[in-house]
Amino acid sequence: MKKQIKIPLIAIILVLIIIICVVIFLINGGENDSEENDVVENTAGNLVESGYTSNIGTELEQSASISVVPTMRDTITTDSTWCGTFQLIWNDLKNEIAGQDIVFENQTEEVNNLNLGEFNTDVISEDYYYKNYGLKTIELKNEIEQGIYEKFGQTSDILDSFDWSEESLHGSGENDFRFFLYTMLYRKFEFDTQFTKLNNDTFGTNYNDVQYFGIDATSDSILDNQVTVLYYNSQDDFAVILETTSGDQVILCKNPEGTNFNEIYTNMANKANSYTGDRYFNDVDELKVPYINLDVTKEYEELAGKKFAVAPQEYNNYTPGEGQIEQAIQSIQLTLNETGGEIKSEAGMDVTTDAMMMPEENQPRYFYVNDTFAIFLKEESQNVPYFAARIEDISKFQ
Repeated sequence: MKKQIKIPLIAIILVLIIIICVVIFLINGGENDSEENDVVENTAGNLVESGYTSNIGTELEQSASISVVPTMRDTITTDSTWCGTFQLIWNDLKNEIAGQDIVFENQTEEVNNLNLGEFNTDVISEDYYYKNYGLKTIELKNEIEQGIYEKFGQTSDILDSFDWSEESLHGSGENDFRFFLYTMLYRKFEFDTQFTKLNNDTFGTNYNDVQYFGIDATSDSILDNQVTVLYYNSQDDFAVILETTSGDQVILCKNPEGTNFNEIYTNMANKANSYTGDRYFNDVDELKVPYINLDVTKEYEELAGKKFAVAPQEYNNYTPGEGQIEQAIQSIQLTLNETGGEIKSEAGMDVTTDAMMMPEENQPRYFYVNDTFAIFLKEESQNVPYFAARIEDISKFQ
C-alpha cells in the first residue's frame, strides 16, 4: 500500500497566491502594451488626419537644387529665384561701409552686377522692407528683432545663424570694427475674390498630381476682372497679371525667354508692348496656375573671407583701409494659392573693417501655366519687380 503524501494547507494557499499574482502581472503587462500601441496608432492617425506629412528631408533636398542669384543680371539655368533683399544690404556695404564699389582680388561678374545697384530703395516702397546696419552688437540684433516685429509682426529666420558671441562683436585687430547689415522684405497679398480651386493635373511631361487654381467654366465671371492679359500668342507663349487688393501684381510668363531674369523681364515687356490682341480676360478664357510653396536659404560661401578696399569719405576722418566679408546669408519664402500669397525674404551680412564709418469674336484662350514659366512680383506703381523665379521642376515648389 502506497504511502499518501499530505501537503500542508498553508503550502497550497501560497502556491495559489503566486499563480494569481503571475496571471495578474501578465494581464496588466499586455494591457499596458496595448495601451501604448493605441497611443502610437492614435498619434499617427491624428497626424495623417490633420494632413501632416514629414517632408523635412525632401524640403532640404529641394532647397539645395533651387539656385538663388543675387541680381536679375546673373545667369540662370533651370529652377532659380531672386529677391532684392541681398542687393539692398550690398548697397549699404558699398555706399556706407566701403564708400566705393566692392572690388575683390579675383573679381566676379556676380559682384560687378551687385555693384550696379539696379535694385535700390528708389524702386520699392518703404512699406515693403525694413533695413538696418551698424556696429555689430547685441543691441543692434535686439533692435532688428524689435523693428521687424513692430513693422511686419515677423521674427527672423537667419539672425541666429550668425555668431553673436562676445568674441564675434570685435575685429581681430586693435583698430578693427565689426559691422552687421540686415534687410527684410515682407508682403502679404490677397485676391479680391478667391480663384477656383481646380483639380490636380500634370505639369510638363514629368510631374503628376500637381495642385492648381484659376478660372474654368464653373468659375464666377467676376474673377475675369482680376486677370490682365499682357499677351497671348499661343497656349505655350503668353503672360498675364493677377491683380491683388494691395496693389501687388503677380506676373506669370509661360516659357520665358532669356538667360537671366533681366532678359526674361525685358523680353516679356517687349512682347506685351507689341501685342495688339485682346487684353481682357473673357468668359470663354481659362486660367490654370500651380500652387507655389518656396522656402530656400543660401549662404554666400563664395563671398566669405573676401577682402575689399574701404575708401575715405568727406565726412570721415580716417585713412583708407580694408574690409572683409565674414558671412552672408539670404532666405526667400513664397506661398501662392487661390486666396493670395505671402513673401518673406531676409538678408544679413557680417563685415569686418579696419576703418570705421557710421552709417475680334472671342475665341477660347487657355492660359495654362502647366510647363516651364517665370513669375515676378512687383508694385503696381513701379517698373522693377522685387521678386522673380523661373520654375521648370514644379515638384521643388509644392
